[in-house]
Amino acid sequence: MSDEIKIITTEDGSHSLYHPGLNETYHSFHGAYRESVHVFMLYGLETWFVRNPGVQPIRIFEVGFGTGLNAWLTLVWAEQNKVPVLYHSIEPFPLDKEIYSQLNYTEVDETIMHYKPYFERLHQAPWNEGVIVSEYFNMKKDIITLEDVQLYPTDVVFFDAFAPSKQPELWNKDMLKKVTESMNPEGIFTTYCAMGQLKRDLKDLGLKVETLPGPPGKKEMTRAVK
Repeated sequence: MSDEIKIITTEDGSHSLYHPGLNETYHSFHGAYRESVHVFMLYGLETWFVRNPGVQPIRIFEVGFGTGLNAWLTLVWAEQNKVPVLYHSIEPFPLDKEIYSQLNYTEVDETIMHYKPYFERLHQAPWNEGVIVSEYFNMKKDIITLEDVQLYPTDVVFFDAFAPSKQPELWNKDMLKKVTESMNPEGIFTTYCAMGQLKRDLKDLGLKVETLPGPPGKKEMTRAVK
């Protein structure tokens, strides 16, 4: 799969990937780095942390390891805040080293460039087993589909799958039910997607749904709280 993938540069200077088979990018054209910080760090991890002081470790489940950007930003956050994070991510189609080794995320913000070695460590970590990546960041990444994965109790969900128009099977109500049932009370589900059907399904599943300002170039995004 990765031999089809092309590296592109988004508007904030950070890389993303273009998948010709799906005619889809891994992140927003308007800025991959800014999108991840906005949707998953600010409105996901940071929000949960502020609302649940003292609850540790923080358990995160990510749909779509992809470029590893969300995992790396979470590792940086965990190290800076000295808060332990248990990170579980799935990715049916891992990237080849020739792709991930060229990605420039570690060069976007000079204040965290010294965490660069961890980016490659995340990608080189073995699949399908738990790994201690850094003092405050433990990770398990599985080569598996959302349908087949066994989920653990989760505090924050990074739902970063390809768009519903490209991978509708990941956004159907049964898959959302599987994910939200794994969430702990007060758990947060955050995604760049603002589709009406998604919000209706999450509400039907008992979550409190919020429509929030999206990252640069996108009007809205969705967050839901259990």
